[in-house]
Amino acid sequence: MGWFRRGPKRDGQDGPRDAEFAYFSAAEGARFRGLVREQFAEHGLEVTVYADMVTDSSGRQFGLGNLAAVCHNDDRGPRVWPGLVHRHIGMVLRTMDAPSALDTLPAEQIRAQLYPRVVGAEGLDPEHFAYARTVAPGLFEILALDLPESVMMLTDEALAPLGDLPYLREQAFYNLRGLPVEAHETIRDAEGMRFEVVLGDSFYTASRVLALDAVVRQVTGKELGKDGALVAMPFRHQLAFHAIHDTGMIRALNGMAAFAAGGFEDTPGAISPYVYWWRDGTFTQLSDRDEESGGLKIVVDGDFQELLERLVAEDGDGPDPA
Repeated sequence: MGWFRRGPKRDGQDGPRDAEFAYFSAAEGARFRGLVREQFAEHGLEVTVYADMVTDSSGRQFGLGNLAAVCHNDDRGPRVWPGLVHRHIGMVLRTMDAPSALDTLPAEQIRAQLYPRVVGAEGLDPEHFAYARTVAPGLFEILALDLPESVMMLTDEALAPLGDLPYLREQAFYNLRGLPVEAHETIRDAEGMRFEVVLGDSFYTASRVLALDAVVRQVTGKELGKDGALVAMPFRHQLAFHAIHDTGMIRALNGMAAFAAGGFEDTPGAISPYVYWWRDGTFTQLSDRDEESGGLKIVVDGDFQELLERLVAEDGDGPDPA
């Protein structure tokens, strides 16, 4: 997967687009769904194919959004789609047909494989995830069980036999802090804009924002200051941050806003297109969609406005906060 990507050029944008996945042309969408149907048939399942999912004869539903985004974002182009579809559908069916890990794994192993995960509100049924903790508007922290080929998001019912929720959450955070930094890049420009990006195949890379102090220490060798950091979690395999020290934060905020919005679009495991101010574990949203222009806008008020004014006063030649 290309981390800082836009997918390869395929069919031109001037032709008819797929009604559900606009990054596909109509022809590419038809090809993609044809591959999906073929792969299910190879596994002995006849499915009904809809725009965004398929269903089998027993009523099971399989969403296509993540797989479509994986195909779109692979920079090798449509020639590799058959292999991607084959591997994905095989993994999904193996996971669904296997006995539940909650029934087969010992409790100690389950606790060793628990992680907190940041997810968007879309697809999170509050009826089954009443324990979910609100991280920021539209973002929630849940517990997940890490398995060799999949991630199981644990519902209230699944958690109940495992023990006390505060203890399970503490164990999950301990596991999260122990993850290695798989890769790290510094994004910068000639104007002095700079922020850090942690990358990884782990499904919990972006969720490491929940233990940001540990991540910043691993990447920079320094402790976070009292003013915290700017953070962005475009999708599950990326976490961007800029530790706040001075007015260089203003340039970083603008750069990260564009980075987050671009990384969120058309990606599997999308989380948030926005930038947040992280301070002592609290998240304040700083970027948003501008409904009038269709672009981005920075929303600054309250405590963050006071922070800006203080930093500008401390650094008189810094960039204009407006």
